[in-house]
Amino acid sequence: MLEEVERWLADRSWSAADRPLDQLLDRKRAAGTTVSVVLPALDEEETVGAIVEVIRHELIEGLPVPLVDELVVVDSGSTDRTAEVAAKAGARVVHRDEILPRIPALPGKGEVLWRSLLATGGDVVCFVDADLRDFSADFVSGIVGPLLTEPDVQFVKAMYDRPLGTEFDGLASGKTPGQGGRVTELVARPLLNLHWPQLAGFVQPLGGEYAVRRSLLERLPFPVGYGVELGLLVDALHTVGLDALAQVDVGVRLHRHQDGQALGRMAAAIYRTAQVRLSRGHLVRPELTQFERGPEGFVPRTHPVDTEERPPMAGIEEYATRRSVA
Repeated sequence: MLEEVERWLADRSWSAADRPLDQLLDRKRAAGTTVSVVLPALDEEETVGAIVEVIRHELIEGLPVPLVDELVVVDSGSTDRTAEVAAKAGARVVHRDEILPRIPALPGKGEVLWRSLLATGGDVVCFVDADLRDFSADFVSGIVGPLLTEPDVQFVKAMYDRPLGTEFDGLASGKTPGQGGRVTELVARPLLNLHWPQLAGFVQPLGGEYAVRRSLLERLPFPVGYGVELGLLVDALHTVGLDALAQVDVGVRLHRHQDGQALGRMAAAIYRTAQVRLSRGHLVRPELTQFERGPEGFVPRTHPVDTEERPPMAGIEEYATRRSVA
């Protein structure tokens, strides 16, 4: 590990308990900083409501001064009751296609995160995945904290244990500590260590929980699909430097795990995102072929690899107009 990264780990890695909530509220009140929490959601009716309720009860209504000023669920086309459940729990629900309608929406999580900048107004934007179970408010207060107390910090990732094999994904073997995040260990971590060794200290580089100053987010391009977390992290490093990045331990993350083929598609998208940032070139064949066993043997299934990226939001006319009026 680089000496620079060892120093960064000592200086820029914290626990959620390091910053009590009353301290954060004092700093937030003094600076006048506003905080938006965004949950990108697709068919998450089983979990999104509980997450919204925890944030609303513990970080908005239950405080003398709200830590969270805006709680938004961006629904990217759910076919279940995600939007209804989220609204009933107290979130403002916005459909992806209603944001920036002149630009046809593309499928993918990164697309939703990019559009959410136009649907929110906070100085700090905190992203939280909508499939978390046993959700703790520390996932929000922990990663927002350094942005309220450390003026030089601009981008904060959550770090946590990711058990594999919980009751939530249908496996009966119990929890295996530290074995979740298979794409992180097999793809993202090797890529970062080899090509961006300054980022080798991030425990969960692909985690979906992170808080960023809007002034930075609006300057970054967004891969539209699975590569968005790696792309934002790498581009943030090049834009503001390692010392502006940080991570906070928030405990344990329980969520639904995807099957091997879905992980393969995720890995391909992440590799593609890294490849573009290494060469700014183009893949010759942005497709991935996987195999499924059928009645007569293995059947090839070919899937497109996410190749689209959205430009920095600061260059979008509607966003610039809204910011000038605000």
